[in-house]
Amino acid sequence: MSHKHIFIFGAGYSGKAFADANSEAATILGTTRSPGKFEALREAGIAPLAFDGTLTAEIGEALRKTTHLVISVAPEEAGDPVLTAARKAILTDMPALEWIAYLSTVGVYGDHGGDWVDEAAECRPVSKRSTIRVTAEQQWLKLGDDISRPVAILRLSGIYGPGRNAFVNLENGTARRLVKPGQVFNRIHCDDIAGALWHLAGGNRGGIFNITDDLPAPPQDVVTYAASLMGVTPPPEIPFDGAELSPMARSFYGENKRVANAAIKATGYGFRFPDYRTAFDRMWADGNWRDGAARSPMTR
Repeated sequence: MSHKHIFIFGAGYSGKAFADANSEAATILGTTRSPGKFEALREAGIAPLAFDGTLTAEIGEALRKTTHLVISVAPEEAGDPVLTAARKAILTDMPALEWIAYLSTVGVYGDHGGDWVDEAAECRPVSKRSTIRVTAEQQWLKLGDDISRPVAILRLSGIYGPGRNAFVNLENGTARRLVKPGQVFNRIHCDDIAGALWHLAGGNRGGIFNITDDLPAPPQDVVTYAASLMGVTPPPEIPFDGAELSPMARSFYGENKRVANAAIKATGYGFRFPDYRTAFDRMWADGNWRDGAARSPMTR
């Protein structure tokens, strides 16, 4: 197996989970906007670099050695900041590049009235941010065609894991049980984002993949289940229509769909946490739900 040199644009929550699952002793570099986050990236096994939308000489040098490129930076109205900064380098100055992954969102599907969607479903995004995502996906796929390299588009559901979950929200008093009849969401544990990335990178597989769990469920049920494990009373149910919500939060509830994940399974990937109950049971038993400090090692 050749040694992987992995570069992550936007090494945040998912990127750190990906590095935590590094069983190959691959070299991983990653960017952040804030030098104050450098130490946290080092602790996760990522050599940190600053990226504010401009390609530095240091980043350019790292890209020349990169075999696997992961993009986890949200596009902006003006365009995808990584494509804007790095497109020329990717086209002309990355001789070792084998594979590109772009982390997107199931928000690109928009609203399907609670019906099941797979990767062949029509993208009809509701929000501006999801519309921009559709464009960015298309641009990355085209760039892959231009350089004859596989591009994997990973469409992610709502991300959770240590430090980001209903246990934390219940503990800090921010958990709410909003009830909108018929509303469901899919979710994905950060370890399965990491697992899917390593799996796809291992075979240099391109294509579009929904990285999502098997159990689309009403959001209030997730809070209730976490409360039952904690042995606390869940917060009262709040009818959606009368709830005070930010415009962004309300926009999430404007999209209702059940997202299927057969495509990634067909490549041989098996989900570590196929539903939130399995994940919550494990996090609660391991005691790692607050910040991941007590995380069990990934399967290596």
